[in-house]
Amino acid sequence: MTHTAEIISVGTELLLGNIANTDAQDISQMLSELGINVYYHTVVGDNPERLKAAVAVAKARADILITTGGLGPTCDDLTKQTLAEAFGRKLVFDETEAREIRDYFATRLHSHRMTDNNYRQAYLPEGCVPFHNDCGTAPGCAFEAEGVHVLMLPGPPRECVPMFRQCAMPYLRRLSDLELVSHNIHIFGLGESLVEDRLRDTMLRLENPTLAPYAKSGEVRLRVTARAKTDAEAEQLMAPVIAEVREKIGDCIYGIDTDTMENTVLGLLRERHVTLASAESCTGGLVSKRMTDLPGASEVFLGGAVTYAPASKTAILGVSADLIENDGVVSPSVSQAMAQGVRAKFGSDLGIGITGIAGPSSDESGTPVGTVFVSLATHRAVYTRKLHLGHDRDRVRVSAANHALDMVRRFLTDLPVEEWEK
Repeated sequence: MTHTAEIISVGTELLLGNIANTDAQDISQMLSELGINVYYHTVVGDNPERLKAAVAVAKARADILITTGGLGPTCDDLTKQTLAEAFGRKLVFDETEAREIRDYFATRLHSHRMTDNNYRQAYLPEGCVPFHNDCGTAPGCAFEAEGVHVLMLPGPPRECVPMFRQCAMPYLRRLSDLELVSHNIHIFGLGESLVEDRLRDTMLRLENPTLAPYAKSGEVRLRVTARAKTDAEAEQLMAPVIAEVREKIGDCIYGIDTDTMENTVLGLLRERHVTLASAESCTGGLVSKRMTDLPGASEVFLGGAVTYAPASKTAILGVSADLIENDGVVSPSVSQAMAQGVRAKFGSDLGIGITGIAGPSSDESGTPVGTVFVSLATHRAVYTRKLHLGHDRDRVRVSAANHALDMVRRFLTDLPVEEWEK
């Protein structure tokens, strides 16, 4: 059976724009891992009548109803009371959850005094499955009524996301006797429309497994998902689809279930015992940040230099002032000199050099915004890509860092370094 879900996010602060509704995004991503379709996101303020109306609409069009927020101890936290009334459930006091709340205050909130209104959080719908909150005082819960599974989760993301993974996902998995298995195929160098064009017939043909594209910043992700009695049967169903994707997309696939380009690069550097350093101008150290975000990167990533001003390129990396004067700071020769300079400075096997115009305006030379040169210095040669990355500053920086990491990946896997699909 295929289930459909609706997420109702409760909180006036969401409607006012005071905080972003990341709960709905996070839960939708986790539901997709379970093969549960989300057709609607609803946001409603801290008003019981409007929440009742939203619930009435939701339960008529979804068989899984998930709420976030409104489980706190204050008078405007009315989600449990409202949903219990909407589904004809009484609220009963749960002594186990009350004890957990007392323990949380005693062991983790030493500077806060527990007040009587905190016990309001221990009232749960009769007959529900409690969801214990390891990160706060508001328990969640789940129950089934009128053919709908109702799940209530706290609003703060640091409480909502762990509770969904630890409690809600096991609850939802039990609704099906089939195993759902997915693999994510990560692609860099092809746009979403080109990926879809190459794979359209395949995606339309498939029913189980399914193949769907998801655009991310600067890359494309494909998710292959299969339902079967066992994990092994699901893997067997997906294997020919993954092989077909590999054949049609080729070396623009940088990994399967790898999360990020930098994860792939880190694995390759370790495997081949190769070290890396980076010199960055317009990316402002983004390559260094992404590499050092990964545990264990210090084994192979030796360091980085943010040489934003022309003088710093000369003083730190040894880039010739005459070269900058003659060729311009945004030029292939400068990015190459930066890559060679940082490689020598850190004694690394590989060196990255990035220089460009991220915007919003051009420099005094009139170089168009979005022009970036990325170079990779190796023991064999220095490779360079000239990029035109548009006018959005953040996109230019992220894309330039992606290209730098992709060049490292391609060098380490004996692929053409300067060439890439577009």
